[in-house]
Amino acid sequence: MKLEKCDICPRDCNVNRKQGKKGWCQCDDSIQIALASIHKFEEPCISGNKGSGTIFFSHCNLNCIYCQNYEISQQGKGRKITIEELAKLFLKQQSKGVHNINLVTPTMYAYQIKEALKIAKANGLHIPVIYNTNGYEKVETLKELEGYIDVYLPDLKYAGDELSKKYSKVDHYFEAATKAIQEMHRQVGTPIFDENGIIQKGLMIRHLILPNHLQNTKRILKWVKENMEEGTYISVMAQYFPTFLAKQDPLLNRKLTKKEYKEIENYLYTLNLENGYIQELGDHEEEYVPNFDLSY
Repeated sequence: MKLEKCDICPRDCNVNRKQGKKGWCQCDDSIQIALASIHKFEEPCISGNKGSGTIFFSHCNLNCIYCQNYEISQQGKGRKITIEELAKLFLKQQSKGVHNINLVTPTMYAYQIKEALKIAKANGLHIPVIYNTNGYEKVETLKELEGYIDVYLPDLKYAGDELSKKYSKVDHYFEAATKAIQEMHRQVGTPIFDENGIIQKGLMIRHLILPNHLQNTKRILKWVKENMEEGTYISVMAQYFPTFLAKQDPLLNRKLTKKEYKEIENYLYTLNLENGYIQELGDHEEEYVPNFDLSY
């Protein structure tokens, strides 16, 4: 995992980021963050009552036309910090009493994050670290992070190349993401919670339902049922709303309908997936309600 010939993610751009060269993600060798905040609208086992100590990293190795954070992910909003400053930020977040450190879109900075975590852990960082990713990860990179990440929170967006190419400009997403998810599970297993129901370790898969693409969601859920350990947690998100370039797409330029939501909800129960969350369909795009066994 070297920035001199970057192969951190499956795009394998092989550019020398140390010399300021930029590949698909538009990152050089510096760290760039857009926001550090206490987030209270993640899944209940992440946000709890104290919030999640989120750090939003700038740029992304995908180009989703419906990205709700497109100013950060695709327009590069943010400021540059050093590895040492990132380590201090981890400790500052912890000092605020949050349940965890939540690394949002960390993939491009995996090398620097590992180094920052070494420093922070040596100086008292002890709360769980969450790797909150779009799922387009490389197994070799994840192996470098083993022991530093407590909770993996990957998206599993697409079940086939047609949608991944059309909406995120990426080939072989499903192949890469499923291999990555299985590696994440090998490292951390199914979730472990503390006495207050806050996740301490484990894998939880996220999936965003897209309007007019219910078969994609069903294929994702079916894959989880058939390929992951029984008891695997999945968070099914209904928060989609048209933003950025999706406003111009005839299939994505609206929210989910109640009929679409109900169809996926019924399919979820048909599969008998035991653990996780499904987001309530409503005006608040980040409101989670437990609609099946949470085991906490």
